Amino acid sequence: MKTSHNFSILFWINKSRAINNKAEIFVRITVNGKRANIGVKRKIDIDLWDNQNKKVKGKTKESQEINRYLNLVQARLLSIYQDLKYKGELITPQLVKSLYHGENINSKTLLELLEYHNRKIENTLAPGTIRNFGITENYINRFLKKNLKTTDVYLRQLNYKFISDLEMFLVNYYPKGHPKAMSQNTVMKHLQRLRKIINLAYQLEWIERDPFLRWKPTFEQKQREFLSANELNNLETYKFLIERLDRVRDLFVFSCYTGIGYSDIMELTNNNLIIGEDGNNWIVTKRLKTKTSVRVPLLGPAKNILTK
Repeated sequence: MKTSHNFSILFWINKSRAINNKAEIFVRITVNGKRANIGVKRKIDIDLWDNQNKKVKGKTKESQEINRYLNLVQARLLSIYQDLKYKGELITPQLVKSLYHGENINSKTLLELLEYHNRKIENTLAPGTIRNFGITENYINRFLKKNLKTTDVYLRQLNYKFISDLEMFLVNYYPKGHPKAMSQNTVMKHLQRLRKIINLAYQLEWIERDPFLRWKPTFEQKQREFLSANELNNLETYKFLIERLDRVRDLFVFSCYTGIGYSDIMELTNNNLIIGEDGNNWIVTKRLKTKTSVRVPLLGPAKNILTK
């Protein structure tokens, strides 16, 4: 059935997952083109489903009971929609679905979001990136405890002031063991990570507005210096008295000539070495962070380091 504001309710069966010719009944909620599906916890024989009228065929006791139940589900969903409309709230299919299940999206908290995000990235991002998100989360917890005198906040409480106060907290925070407070760029990195987490909540429709909408990162431009050919040669030929430093130098020089980062170098094995069409040795690998392919020739000083 359809109502105003492009809200509709549609019952359907999932034939693709039918077992022994029995399929589960679902109800699809559509609001302004966006959808959400709800399993109504009823299964029927595929041949008994009336696809035109969206109900169970026949007048058996079972058919009549299921159809009565579907009418109740429809009435419940319509009641939720009408209630939200009466209150003037922003209506989304995810919100209707959550209220149908007895959940309240407005009660979602920041820590719940952080836990969900952690589960989402644990098998998809590089270990170093996951560790960085963990550091950001620790600072957020410190901010909540010190500035807001709490351990958690509702997502609906997040606004521009929350972000601004967190930024000031990070700017003035002295990490243990560090000689000074964080740099401006480090603070921006932490806020950017939080922004990605909050954006996840927005996509999940756990929040109605993005508190970062008006926030703009302000990075300090850093002038990077490059080694000259002479400086690099002096580093290559320098004799370190400590073997550990000699190994560190080799890794650095190897990275200079191949363009492969430290974390990727540490993952290299003999399986990453191949003979190219030109007859020379090549390194073929994938970057841990971006998963992009890397193919570089193994020549000169980089090759000499491997044969040490």
